[in-house]
Amino acid sequence: MNEKKIITGITVLTVLVYAGIIIGWHLYNPRENLTIQAPGADNRPEGLTRTVSDVLIGEFYMKYIEADSEPDMINSSHAGKWSTFRGKDRTNIIRVQELVSLPSGDYPVMWSIETGEGYAAPVIYNGRVYFLDYDEPLSSDALRCFSLETGEELWRRWYRVPMKRNHGFSRTVPAIGDNYIITLGPEGHVMCCDPVTGALKWSLDMKKQYNTKIPDWFTGQCPYVDNHTLVLAPAGDEVLLTGLDCLTGEILWTTPNTVNYNMSHSSVTPMTLGGKKTYVYFGIGGVCGVSAEAGDCGTVLWETGKWRPSVIAPSPLQLSSNLIFLTAGYGAGGALLHVERAGAQWTATITDQFKPNEGLSSEQQTPILYNHMIIGTLPAGGGGNRLRLVCYSPSNLHSPIWVSSADERFGFGPYMIINDNLFALKEDGELYVYEIRHQGLTLLKKQRIMDGVDAWGPMAYADGMLIVRDAHHVKCLKII
Repeated sequence: MNEKKIITGITVLTVLVYAGIIIGWHLYNPRENLTIQAPGADNRPEGLTRTVSDVLIGEFYMKYIEADSEPDMINSSHAGKWSTFRGKDRTNIIRVQELVSLPSGDYPVMWSIETGEGYAAPVIYNGRVYFLDYDEPLSSDALRCFSLETGEELWRRWYRVPMKRNHGFSRTVPAIGDNYIITLGPEGHVMCCDPVTGALKWSLDMKKQYNTKIPDWFTGQCPYVDNHTLVLAPAGDEVLLTGLDCLTGEILWTTPNTVNYNMSHSSVTPMTLGGKKTYVYFGIGGVCGVSAEAGDCGTVLWETGKWRPSVIAPSPLQLSSNLIFLTAGYGAGGALLHVERAGAQWTATITDQFKPNEGLSSEQQTPILYNHMIIGTLPAGGGGNRLRLVCYSPSNLHSPIWVSSADERFGFGPYMIINDNLFALKEDGELYVYEIRHQGLTLLKKQRIMDGVDAWGPMAYADGMLIVRDAHHVKCLKII
């Protein structure tokens, strides 16, 4: 009986204690000693308050290697250059005096770097490698600078720009010269830095400046520099193309967006058409030619909206003084554009148009014009030759001259030509080296570089080094 009373007493006491706690929690007012803080009451310096959408381009910097302590990593004897998307001449072809080596074993992998998820390819300049990365834990675009010889990171400059992954993040290739390196980020942020020190020179937010509508899968347009003028295609409400001073960011000229194009993933491409220097841009809505000459620079010379794919990644490819090959993805196929000049009058006409299984087309990479041959890879909709390397004559875009073997399918992987050798990277990270002939390809070498995922970023070459990447790694091979 006594034991039962004790248990009952303990139970009652426990209930009373917990009831008291609950009642006290409801009656307690934790705010009675708080005071309301109005904006500015914390004495924070003016200008430091930012909203989520605000981006301070280039606000952070980190230097990893000091010149005094590691001179070999800073002062390189290499003077080779791969300074922009598709190389100096925008052809993806390079001629070097040395012969490409074909060792019985593998090309040595000199270094490897882990990256954020993306496809942004590097430029190479005077012994340094630069590429735009995205640091997902920091939600930041980052321009990273490395030693070409060692792969050691020298410095990086970055800025916070929160994004949600959409098949990776960064996609563009910088443009570099002696006094500048210019990047274009996934959300349209332009940043210019000193290529040696990483010091910020100037910046531009294309969405704020031009009301640019960033395309799905982020910005894919690579900045183009023409004689110290940065040429961009913001394709905003009022401005289609613009030219800016590389060193200062000063606007030198603009092209009104009277054609109402939106930004595509395609890059501005320089051409000489009808004897006139021209910037050709293939936007969402059509393709146009803009004068690149003093006197009328920025003036629209011609345009046509007769072929309007919804997703465009490859850049226009000039075939002759008045012919341009256009191609796009998602089943759009290819088209041939004829541009004619008669005095001050221009006409632009689509003379041929076809689906991916009817002729040359490309989903992502820009084909190469080489020795009167157009070399590329067909998209998934390319019929029996889908995803294979193909070669067409500029005079016949429907019947290939040759195709790679049935087991040599490259997907969206990149390719480039060094001397007379075609380097092609399968999107799973296997490298193929061919000798190019008019009647076909001769396979010289293949090598597994990485167990790659989406190895789509363009390749870069300088000083005997070939740089390749997949979605998560950048690797450097010594091929000469």
